[in-house]
Amino acid sequence: MKPQQVSSGLTFLTNEPGTSLRDRFGVLLGDDTRYFDCLVGYFFISGFYKLYPALETVEKVRILVGLKTDRAAYDLLQRAKEKGELALMSHASTKEQVAADVLAELEKSPDSVDIETGVHKFVEWVRSGKLEIKAHPSENLHAKVYIMTFAEGDRDKGRVITGSSNLTQAGLQDNLEFNVELKNRSDYEFALAKFNELWAVAVDISKPYEDIITNKSPFAQFTPYELYLKFLYEYFRNELNRPSELEGIYVPVGFKKLKYQEEAVLNARKVLDEYGGVFLSDVVGLGKTYMSALLAQQLDGRSLVIAPPHLLDQDKRGSWPNVFGDFQVRQTDFASVGKLDDLLERDLAKYTNVFIDESHRFRTETNQTYETLAQICRGKRVILVSATPLNNTPRDILSQVKLFQNGKNSTIPNLRNLEAFFTGLAKKLDGLDRLHDREVYFKTVQVNAKATRERVLKYLMIRRTRSEIDKYYGIDMRAQGLKFPEVTDPEPLFYKFSKTENEVFSETIRLLASEFKYARYKPLLYYGGELVERELQGQRNLAKFMKILIVKRLESSFSAFRLTLDRFLYSYQRVISEFRKGNVYISKKHIHKVFELLEDDDQEGIEGLLAEDKAERLSAKDFKADFIRDLERDLDILRRIHTLWEKITRDPKWEAFRDKLKAEPRLNKGGSPRFRVGKFEAF
Repeated sequence: MKPQQVSSGLTFLTNEPGTSLRDRFGVLLGDDTRYFDCLVGYFFISGFYKLYPALETVEKVRILVGLKTDRAAYDLLQRAKEKGELALMSHASTKEQVAADVLAELEKSPDSVDIETGVHKFVEWVRSGKLEIKAHPSENLHAKVYIMTFAEGDRDKGRVITGSSNLTQAGLQDNLEFNVELKNRSDYEFALAKFNELWAVAVDISKPYEDIITNKSPFAQFTPYELYLKFLYEYFRNELNRPSELEGIYVPVGFKKLKYQEEAVLNARKVLDEYGGVFLSDVVGLGKTYMSALLAQQLDGRSLVIAPPHLLDQDKRGSWPNVFGDFQVRQTDFASVGKLDDLLERDLAKYTNVFIDESHRFRTETNQTYETLAQICRGKRVILVSATPLNNTPRDILSQVKLFQNGKNSTIPNLRNLEAFFTGLAKKLDGLDRLHDREVYFKTVQVNAKATRERVLKYLMIRRTRSEIDKYYGIDMRAQGLKFPEVTDPEPLFYKFSKTENEVFSETIRLLASEFKYARYKPLLYYGGELVERELQGQRNLAKFMKILIVKRLESSFSAFRLTLDRFLYSYQRVISEFRKGNVYISKKHIHKVFELLEDDDQEGIEGLLAEDKAERLSAKDFKADFIRDLERDLDILRRIHTLWEKITRDPKWEAFRDKLKAEPRLNKGGSPRFRVGKFEAF
């Protein structure tokens, strides 16, 4: 539940409806708050889950707790004072008491996922240094003060809230309290100074908190050795009882039988039998096509291989038809990803197994291509072959898994509803901006990726890296005279713009990113007729991808950008010309092919497809006036950019790269074949 928004002009906070301290924190502890300091008499960690979502973006949290002493602890403190041993005794007794209090609290806390999440978040922040907690060894400290320090350049320096509320669920929300928010800078500075004074002499109890939680509390995770061994046995029991090598396989003459490939096939067969589908996702270059051929030998029934056209070309040695032929895999048909509709005219019932190469292409469920593929795969074993099954979001995985699993009734252990699981992951990113909330955004992405691996992919995916193959199968590879080439670290190459180049580049980026509308690629957004949301979203996506494409061209090389710019100009001129004739041509029919061409960075193919697909003609009268206005404005921007680039006479990136190649001694020792150069660009 998101914190309720409270009026920013509020002064008193009583926890009555609309005036709770928790809700006020939800407003103040936003992106603008850098530090959060609180001085309280009591702090119950079991209530931390109520507050931590509001603290996610805060850089540093300091909690200072007034010690809740019992009589024995009080007597110890008094005797220590008399003997001049206050610092030593008070610190020791404070830590002991904290440990006892925390353990007692957690043992009595309700059994709740929310509380457990808050406890683990508390430990995570303590370990990272984001959160510190200290106790003041004084029986006279009863203040409740909350200090928020805003980022520099904000509306003011900070705010203070003081009153009756402790940092507990009761104080934040449940009890009737009386707190006041102070906005005067002098109040803020006085409170912060006093807090720092008390903090300096307080006892750091972060470690006792962490130790109790992780080692003694109900939230500790115990892993006795015997239980661990039993778990391993139960988990791998079926695998231990399976044959250790493939039986009755055929390999071509000269083909090496590599243990890592055979074990991948054995594991893939196990996953197929249990879940009806499997990901073959070893990194590039480990032989997934050959593993697929070995797997196909082990499967009964007829197989269908779906792959991009260039991977079905029989003139290429490593194409699917050639590899399956070399391995004598019979009863197999091959089909291009671009001709899935043709497959629907065949007798699909004759296929038992479907191999899908580059399965990441089918990460979107909302297009006709995916629906066709799902129909082809229904009731069959599905082998998804891709080194990069996840491109954008965890839902990429969901789309592919649903080709062989029911999205709301899966057979994956402890995860019946895949739809709900992946929807939950997506919601964690709601409201986070990739640029403005960069740290939190990418931390959430990492958390989502880990959850996807641990809850889904560990059951369905075969994936190893080269380093893992070398570590676990290196002896077998070396025995057969094989080893992976040693790759040196990539070297960054810096190049400089002249003043003119810098000005032209910056202005071009500004125009393309901020002013250019990309109207030519989203005409349906201006259409006055009836449309479904899927069609509108497809147009939005196309415009976004075209924006990415032209900016990538600019970063790639000046020459590539000029070519793309010319194509954009020609395309806009043609569309405007047709509009003035009363026609608007749209390309809903082949929008999925457009996206495939975008993935291959084939803009010429995109423009060709858009030019050819005139099957659907709409009247220009049915479009809003903004359409032609934005088209003409875009064309004007393109012409301005074209004029700007007339000033550019060289490509500084290419010149720097050329000079580096000429100067590199490893590449100029008599044309030594021992070295290969890889050029990587990032934007």
